[in-house]
Amino acid sequence: MTPQRLFTSGSKDSDEMAFLVPFDGTYLAEAALMRASEYGEALEEDVIALTVVPDHEGYAIDVGWYETREDEPFSVPYVAAKLREGVDDIAPGATFRHEQIDDRTPAAIANRIKQTAEEIRPSVVFLGTDNVGEIAEPITSVAGGVAENATYDVHIVRYYAPPSIPEVRLEDGSYRGIDEP
Repeated sequence: MTPQRLFTSGSKDSDEMAFLVPFDGTYLAEAALMRASEYGEALEEDVIALTVVPDHEGYAIDVGWYETREDEPFSVPYVAAKLREGVDDIAPGATFRHEQIDDRTPAAIANRIKQTAEEIRPSVVFLGTDNVGEIAEPITSVAGGVAENATYDVHIVRYYAPPSIPEVRLEDGSYRGIDEP
C-alpha cells in the first residue's frame, strides 16, 4: 500500500526549521505538543504535530482512538480527524499531519516518524514519554526508534507540567511537585 500523507493546515518552506511532535493523544504527547508550541512561539519556529495511524481497527480501539460503538465506521481519516481536534485544542497554530501505515508495531510507527522527520528536517523533535529508560530499546519503544536519529535534537517531555494557558486543565498523570506524595 502506498503511504498516505496529509498536511491539513499550513505548509513548510524547505528552508525553514520546525519543531516536530509525534502525537498519539496521550497526556505526555499533549504535554510535548504544548511545550513545543510554547518554545515555537518564543523562538518563532513552526510546530508540526505528526500522527501515525495504523490501518487497523483493533489497534485504534486498544489505544483509545476509536470505540466500536461509534456512529462512524472505522477509517484512518476519521481517527486522524479526532486526533487533529486534540492538536487544535492544545496548539491551534500547529500544522497537523497524519501518516497511514499498515503495520502497527512500535518499530513501524517509529520508522514512519523517522522518515517523515527526514523529509521535514526539524531542528528538534519533542517526545512525550515516561519510558526514558526504554529509549535505548528501539524495537519495543516508538520513542527509542525516533530518538536514535542524530540529525535532530530530541526534547523529552516526561511530566505534564502545569500549563501556562489557564484554560487547559491538568488531568490524570499531571506533574506533582517534589514535596508532594
